[in-house]
Amino acid sequence: MFKKLIILFFLSLLFVLPLRFVAQDIRVNAVLDSNIIRIGEQTKLDIYVTYNSNQKSLKINWPSFEDTITGKVEIVSKTSIDSTIPDKNNPTIVQQHQQFIISAFDSGYFAIPPFKFIINDDTLHPQLTEALLLEVHTIPTDTTDATVKDIKQPFGEEFDWKWYLPYAYWTLGVLGVFALLIFTIYKLTKKKDVIVEKEKPKIPAHIIALAELEKIKTEVVWKEGKTKEYYSAISDAVRLYIENRFELNALESTTDEIVQAFKSQVVDPLSKEKLQQLLVLSDFVKFAKVIPIEQEHSLTLQHAFDFVNGTKREEEIQIIETPKENPEGETIQEEQTNQNSETK
Repeated sequence: MFKKLIILFFLSLLFVLPLRFVAQDIRVNAVLDSNIIRIGEQTKLDIYVTYNSNQKSLKINWPSFEDTITGKVEIVSKTSIDSTIPDKNNPTIVQQHQQFIISAFDSGYFAIPPFKFIINDDTLHPQLTEALLLEVHTIPTDTTDATVKDIKQPFGEEFDWKWYLPYAYWTLGVLGVFALLIFTIYKLTKKKDVIVEKEKPKIPAHIIALAELEKIKTEVVWKEGKTKEYYSAISDAVRLYIENRFELNALESTTDEIVQAFKSQVVDPLSKEKLQQLLVLSDFVKFAKVIPIEQEHSLTLQHAFDFVNGTKREEEIQIIETPKENPEGETIQEEQTNQNSETK
């Protein structure tokens, strides 16, 4: 048993003595920039750790703080731990440093206890800084002036039109959107004025055809060597008349189709024969390049006139032949009768 105690004693010396020597090579201290402040003022608290860098496997645990150092001494801000070489002639000495900005909002004397540093996890022999005392004073009042003064009115702010610009832009934007919306609704709901055009009196089909045939008769383009154009004009005029008069698609139909369609129409045989002759001859001139004799030119045009006059509507003839009224309400025939009576 005695031997075991001796062995434990020597083992403890092997572990404790190196730690004591290490602790002797480390110095810690804390310094207040000013230990006398007024309420709300700030001061600096600097903490230093100085050690020899030749020490191997050196581990230093710094004290940690949240919002306060102690009691009513509050931490405003703090820096990270940095390392410097304070003496360039002795580069083996390293100094670690951390700075706190502290303040107090109550008057009095506040003790700042020593800061504890744990070296190489040796909690039995921590390194401690010296204790500090922070003295906080109130703001002195002027006791010589005992007059009671009224509360000052708040200062007026100078007018700055730029401050209202965002509101003006938003207001104009909203008004623009409303104006566009109203304009769109107005356009969509506005009833368009319906312009009712009076239906023009329809010109009878035979009037159009006879006018076109008279034009062909006057121009006599066959005398200029335009035989094909001459017969094509006659054929087109008659075909257009058939479309307007009989509602047949004559302009797009062949001669055979037109002749076949007229078999079911109430038309006299002579008119049908003349229609067939003029259409067949026109096709020969247009497609077979046949040159008819001069008498056939006039005869073909006459067949066209005869076909139109022989198939025009009776009611249209009556409308044309009905005497028209003049602006005074009297008919043309009545005026002529009156004039003849006066002459007699």
